[in-house]
Amino acid sequence: MKTVAALNMRLPVICAPMFRISGPKMVIAACKSGIGGAFPSTNARTVEELDQWMGTIKDAVSETDGPWISNLITHSTRTRLFDELKLIEEYKPPIVITALGSPRPVMEVVKAYGGLVFADVVNLQLAKKSAEAGVDGMACISAGAGGHTGHLSPFAFISAIREIFDGVIAVGGGIADGAGIAGAIAAGADCVYMGTRFIPTTESLAEERYKSMVIDAGADDVVVSAAVTGTAASWLRASLTEAGFSEDDLAAKIPRDYSGSQSKRWRDIWGAGQGVGRSRKVETVADIVNDLEHEYRLAAARFKGLV
Repeated sequence: MKTVAALNMRLPVICAPMFRISGPKMVIAACKSGIGGAFPSTNARTVEELDQWMGTIKDAVSETDGPWISNLITHSTRTRLFDELKLIEEYKPPIVITALGSPRPVMEVVKAYGGLVFADVVNLQLAKKSAEAGVDGMACISAGAGGHTGHLSPFAFISAIREIFDGVIAVGGGIADGAGIAGAIAAGADCVYMGTRFIPTTESLAEERYKSMVIDAGADDVVVSAAVTGTAASWLRASLTEAGFSEDDLAAKIPRDYSGSQSKRWRDIWGAGQGVGRSRKVETVADIVNDLEHEYRLAAARFKGLV
């Protein structure tokens, strides 16, 4: 089974796919900086636009860059999955990450061209099903993650999955600096899944007000609620308040729907993980990766000194 070392990554980091944030510019910048760059297919409004995005990314990213990654929702409400899979077959992203559904619908297509399939998992039950499906890796979404989040400690999650799975483990959940990367690797992960740190970047699709809200926020300003998409997710409290959500609203749970039909409703409700406190200004993706590498090396040296 392939490892992260075979993916030509400067740092063991994947810039995670983020709703309404990740686009071609961010993916290309991440790959050129030597990390993985991912985007959710839902960010392209139409199949035609997704076709253009994939073509742009594939043309820009070379084999010496970090891997570009497509993130597909495989839930039954995702009506254009078949069309998205045809584009996957055409453009052949090195990694496809499935979310909010079984990875099985993508396995045959991706495996046929030699790509890797990672499953986005939030608990051990999903991890076991993904392992049985034959995935190459798992994106383990732990407590503290932005967007659709898990509830397990990343340390407990990594340890439990290592008992049942020998593939690539990418762990996400509140990791926003090089020390956090080092901690995850020391705990048994192969790489980290980092999203929130990259929201306030020049390459981000996020609105300027969203970027400012992330910069101004701290971990206590993140709220977990299923009232927006039907699945527990981490949101910036300020954006929920501005959208008119009351405490009673946040305690409610609506039916799950990832068809994209509610995109207008989600437009001004913004997600973030508990790593928000690390972002202090708008930066380029390359600047952030440089900082992460410096911090990672310092953490590794500190660890070496302790043992």
